[in-house]
Amino acid sequence: MVDVLPLVEARLRTALGEPDARAAVTFLGTDRVEVLRFQERDVVRYATLGMSAHPMTDPTAMLADPVAGPRAELVLSVRAGVADTDKALRPLAVLAASPQVEGLVVAPGASLDVGEPLWPGAPFTSVLVAEPGGLVEDLELDAPLDPVRFLPLLPMTPNEAAWKRVHGAQALQERWLTSGTDLRDPARRSVPLD
Repeated sequence: MVDVLPLVEARLRTALGEPDARAAVTFLGTDRVEVLRFQERDVVRYATLGMSAHPMTDPTAMLADPVAGPRAELVLSVRAGVADTDKALRPLAVLAASPQVEGLVVAPGASLDVGEPLWPGAPFTSVLVAEPGGLVEDLELDAPLDPVRFLPLLPMTPNEAAWKRVHGAQALQERWLTSGTDLRDPARRSVPLD
């Protein structure tokens, strides 16, 4: 069995540079999840490391396949210096552990909710999982392993999350786009949803 995490970390370093901080969180019954912080001028990025160690398994499957299945890591990008976003490390680790803990398959278009602000004073308690491939390219692994996908997370206000449940992820993303929403602003207000 190949250890994919060194390859994942190398891909993150190639795409985002050297991390300037890292934190590790271990939940009972799960593998350790690390969150790496990358600073690039006025943007700080947080990337999980550990979620891709095992493939995600369909919760309806009778047996978990130890080899085949989607693999992913999560990436959150926010403007630096506006809020105490470093406190997002634990919520990000919780989201990254959710496939192991809850049997979720995290995929683009999904909503993930942590049930509390992503960082102190944040207007967001959930995120929309966006399409991979923009910031960090997929990491191809030797067959039969699926590639590791680096999934961007877009913070959602509770109103946006409720609206997305009714209208879908694509409609919310179009609303953000037409409104010129700065999705990296950690203090942004909800997009107009009327």
